[in-house]
Amino acid sequence: MTTAEFRDPDAAAARARFSVEIADDPAEVARGLMHRESMPKSAGMLFIYPQPQTTHFWMRNTLIPLDMIFIGADGVVRKVHENAVPLDETPIFGGDDIQYVLEINGGLAGMLGIDAGDELRHPAVDQDLAAWPCDAG
Repeated sequence: MTTAEFRDPDAAAARARFSVEIADDPAEVARGLMHRESMPKSAGMLFIYPQPQTTHFWMRNTLIPLDMIFIGADGVVRKVHENAVPLDETPIFGGDDIQYVLEINGGLAGMLGIDAGDELRHPAVDQDLAAWPCDAG
């Protein structure tokens, strides 16, 4: 588990903090949060791709509603898809230049104000590219 934080780019402090599991190999990415009946409120799963790419997600075998936060290589949120419907196999388009996706409990992104333009701080983000590097306050 590692910590992922979000902030508005005009703010110095974190808006939200999550303990995240990492999915960074094909098997972990394919499994994601399938078959889980619950997830702690401050938890999530961070999908890490080797390079930016076009992303599509779905909710096959996923039992809890999720918010999907699609993030570029620089750690900047490109899109938020709120309240993905459990078990729905309709593809959810994340974007064409996505390197990270954070899944959190459905409805949290809106409740916490996480939106496009916000910045993610996490060690997986290339610190030379990061809009909000880990060593920054």
